[in-house]
Amino acid sequence: MRSLPLLAVLALCAAGSLLAALLIGSVPLTVAQVLNALFGQSPDSTHTMAHDIVWQLRAPRALAAFVCGALLAGAGVLLQVLLRNPLADPYVLGVSGGAALGALGAMLFGASLAGLNAAAFIGAAAAIAIVFALSFRAGDWNPHRLLLTGVVLSSGFAALISLILAVAPQAQLKGMLFWLMGDLSDAGNSGGAWLLLAALLVVFGLLARSLDALALGAMKARALGVAVTPLQMAIYAGAAAATVAAVLLGGSIGFVGMMAPHALRLLGVHEHRALLPAA
Repeated sequence: MRSLPLLAVLALCAAGSLLAALLIGSVPLTVAQVLNALFGQSPDSTHTMAHDIVWQLRAPRALAAFVCGALLAGAGVLLQVLLRNPLADPYVLGVSGGAALGALGAMLFGASLAGLNAAAFIGAAAAIAIVFALSFRAGDWNPHRLLLTGVVLSSGFAALISLILAVAPQAQLKGMLFWLMGDLSDAGNSGGAWLLLAALLVVFGLLARSLDALALGAMKARALGVAVTPLQMAIYAGAAAATVAAVLLGGSIGFVGMMAPHALRLLGVHEHRALLPAA
């Protein structure tokens, strides 16, 4: 398989970036300290501090950032197939705007952290439901209508978010802006995101040939025996779930979902059995 060397290089780059994330921070650590914290035990107080920094702070955040990027890149691959539009990215569904609107609304009414997360999830789910309802009618799926609906909905959410920021009390405004910028403070709860990523890789890895056919166009895919409408619905559901998980874990992270698939295609990766794991 010609893509195997590229996948190996990308895996090494990913491992290197994760190691760099463990080394870099306000407290500098050496490679030896990081490796000892990961694989060894030492009674030395310096190594105990390094162990706490690595396992309690840096490793959870590095892994959360990695899975956020992986989910967004995978969602970008799926949506570019679904919409046959190279500019499609995960946020075209309006998921990010829906989550932000729900979270900021919860902050405005003084909700707890659990209430904020619940409101963000409800907002994202509502955006998904609205886009789906307006794009799927009488058993017919229209990707162009999906794209247009997502763009319009995102613009509407942006306007409502601006309104909330304009009327929010000064004491709450800083917290709202921090939420919009995104952070990895909830990095310790990334287990669900990893399970979702694994499930998506398995499911769409099995559907890779159907994705290749759909990339040629719906008519050609039908001629090749692909059940186009169920596949499109599965793609939409998978991309939406990946985007929701990434937004709830790390906030809005732009351009990853759009650029990662493009970069790989420029390197000659076009088959989805290689494109998805590489992204």
